[in-house]
This record gives sequence, C-alpha cells and structure tokens, in this order.
Amino acid sequence: MTAVPEFEFRTSSVCKYDPNDRRCVEVATNMPDRVVVRNSVTGQTVEFTALEWTDFMGGAKLGEFDLSA
Repeated sequence: MTAVPEFEFRTSSVCKYDPNDRRCVEVATNMPDRVVVRNSVTGQTVEFTALEWTDFMGGAKLGEFDLSA
C-alpha cells in the first residue's frame, strides 16, 4: 500500500506572526495539479486546481484584488 502524502502548508513571509493573533493564510502546493488554502485559526481549507491558482495569482500580482481597488 502506498502512503498518501500530506499537504505541506506554508505561510507567506509577509504574514507577521503574532502569538496573540495567529490569523494567517497557509498554502500547500506539494500535490500535483492541486493547491489547498487553509485558514490558520479554523483549519478550514479550500481547494483549487493549479490553473485556477495561477489565474488568481496573476490577478493578485496585477493588484486586481487590492483593498483599495
């Protein structure tokens, strides 16, 4: 039987860790064609295809999702 690999979540270096406020978004990209985003407080996850994630990141890099937009 082959072991099922686990998601390897990482947090953005921009996220400032505060032990009193642990809210950050964590992302796992170690599974083929899947990207999983996790809320660090609740543990809830949302899954995307690699193409969906690439499209989202492209828009984010262009500032399409900035709060001031």
